[in-house]
Amino acid sequence: MRAVTYPAYSTDLTTLSVEERPDPRLAPSAVLIEVKATAVNPVDWKVMTGGLDGLMEAVFPVIPGWDVAGIVKALGPDTPEFAIGDEVIAYARKDTVGAGTFAELVAVPAVAVARKPTSLSFEQAAGLPLAGGTALRTLDALRVSAGDTVLVHAAAGGVGSFAVQIAVGRGARVIGTASEANHDFLRSLGVEPVAYGDGVVGRIRALAPEGVDAVADFVGGQLETSLAVLADGGRQASVADPGVIEHGGRWIWVRPDGGESARLAALADEGSLSVEVAQTFGLDEVAEAFALSQAGHVRGKLIIVP
Repeated sequence: MRAVTYPAYSTDLTTLSVEERPDPRLAPSAVLIEVKATAVNPVDWKVMTGGLDGLMEAVFPVIPGWDVAGIVKALGPDTPEFAIGDEVIAYARKDTVGAGTFAELVAVPAVAVARKPTSLSFEQAAGLPLAGGTALRTLDALRVSAGDTVLVHAAAGGVGSFAVQIAVGRGARVIGTASEANHDFLRSLGVEPVAYGDGVVGRIRALAPEGVDAVADFVGGQLETSLAVLADGGRQASVADPGVIEHGGRWIWVRPDGGESARLAALADEGSLSVEVAQTFGLDEVAEAFALSQAGHVRGKLIIVP
C-alpha cells in the first residue's frame, strides 16, 4: 500500500515521503479499513517532532495520522458488529506510534470504530473523530448544560468549532474567542464572538459581567484569562495546559472509543453538528498540510485524501 512516512523524529517537514509499505496485519479484534479520507490534527506534527516520546513508543518508519473515514475491507474473526463494505469512522490512535492513517489501508481495533454518519461525506466524516471527540469529552467534563454561559478559546478551530456547536445544541450560551476574520462564521454557529489579544478580558466581561460558568481552552496559554473571567464556582478544562489542574480544572485527553464516535455521528445525522473542511490534500501534499496546521490559523479541518 502507499503511505506517508517519516524515518525519525524531526522538525523538518521535507523528511515526509510517500512510499510503498506492507499492508497492515489484521488482529482478531480489528477491522481493515480502506482509507477514503483522514484528517490532520496538531498532534500529528507534534508527534513527528518527538513531543510525545515520553508517553508513547515510536516504531520507525512512522505512518502518521489518527483519524479515518473509509470502508471495511476485511474483518478479524472477533468482529461480529461489522461487515465488509460498511462505511465507518474511527479515532485510530494506538498505544504505539507507527501504523497510522495517512495510508491507503489501516487496521483499527473494532472497539474504536463506528459507522460513518450518512449525512457527511468521507472528507467531512474524517474530520470528526479526534477533534469532535475531544470537544465532546471536554464539554462532558465541564458538565455543560442548558442555561450555562460557556467561553470557548480558539472557537473557530477544528476542536473549537465542534465544541461550540455541541454546547449550543445543549442550550448553553456560548462566547468564543477568534480572529475577527472568523466572527461571522462563529455567529452562524450561534456564538457570540470576541477578538483575542490585548483587552480580551474586558471584552468577555462586557458580555458576561458576572463571569462565565465554564471555560473550554483548545489552544493553551489562556489560564490567566480564564481565571479572570470565571464566575465563582466556575469550571475550566484545557486540552493544552495541564496547569489548569492546579486551579481545580481538568486537563483533557481523549481515548479511542467507538461509542463516543457514534455519539458524534448521531449529532451529525440529527443536523446539530456540521464539519467545515478547510482544504483537502493528497498523500504527497502532507508536508504542506502540516505547515498550514503549524501556522495556527486554519478554520475547520485539513483533510488528506489518499
